[in-house]
Amino acid sequence: MKKTFTAVVAATFVAAPAFAEGTLNIYNWGNYTSPEMIEKFEKEYDIDVTITDYDSNDTALAKIKAGGHGYDIVVPSGTYIPIFVGEGLLMELDPAEFKNFGNIDARWMDVAFDPGRKYSVPWQWGTVGVTVNTSVYGGDINDAALVFDPPEELKGKINVVPEMNDVMGMAIHYVGGKTCTGDKDVLKKVRDVLVNAKKNWLSMDYGNIEKYAKGDLAAGVNWNGASMRARLQNKDIAFGYPKTGYPVWMDNAAILADAENVENAKLFLDFIMVPENAAMLSKFARYANGISGSEEFMPEDMKSAPEIVVPAEVKDAAYIAETCPPEVSKIYTQIWTELQK
Repeated sequence: MKKTFTAVVAATFVAAPAFAEGTLNIYNWGNYTSPEMIEKFEKEYDIDVTITDYDSNDTALAKIKAGGHGYDIVVPSGTYIPIFVGEGLLMELDPAEFKNFGNIDARWMDVAFDPGRKYSVPWQWGTVGVTVNTSVYGGDINDAALVFDPPEELKGKINVVPEMNDVMGMAIHYVGGKTCTGDKDVLKKVRDVLVNAKKNWLSMDYGNIEKYAKGDLAAGVNWNGASMRARLQNKDIAFGYPKTGYPVWMDNAAILADAENVENAKLFLDFIMVPENAAMLSKFARYANGISGSEEFMPEDMKSAPEIVVPAEVKDAAYIAETCPPEVSKIYTQIWTELQK
């Protein structure tokens, strides 16, 4: 079935070598990759794509550091790109090899976590906030206290995504701290808030869309796209932006240093920088992407969705997620490990 792959690659990258197999192995967040887009890529390049899921950046990092994984592409958040690079886990990219590299939106080109895009290209970006079932709770949803000091009607019905930086960051801002703070007094407050709050949580799970839609969960720390997907199944679901602070993040596709199907991986990175293809990712997962020109292909219901269009009154509460210094991250990890016991 894959007999034409070499010819296709030769036509696309003239200087590229031939390949023995038309395969590509992607390691990505679960329920985050458009099947429609993958099918289009497979047909266009005659390459078989296999996708393996993970539920957090830490899970992905640990698996890849262990070696012997067999993956070609990984999709870490921006806060983890410097860590992957520092560990020698990512392959450096040559922009000249990607005809669609120029489609990266200027806002997402010279990013702090990957200046000049030497190791990654945009996948999708969004915000972290609070998902609430408004049939259970009818108050202000732009409040992190719904998770960290919840009212009675929400206790025991809360889920928190298992992503350390997102949850720690929101908690730090909730107690009045700043991004990547190493202040011991602030972090003690964060630790106490999280440990006490967990008593009121039902779970710390990644896959929560269906649970919110079915009413099994009433509130929780969540990503905006996942919240929108739940709302499309249940009109009572709403997404709140904590006034004390909420993170803006970007996930990015990168080629692993020990990838076996390097040229296939390069084809895929170039493919997702095509505006129409980037819009397919957004249509499925319901997040914005960092590709200029994709706007005209975006679903109409995303152009005015409350999970995508941030209300004016909470815009200033947004902060960019950052890669914290190792000594600070170590303390965060200690708190996070205690929280998961």
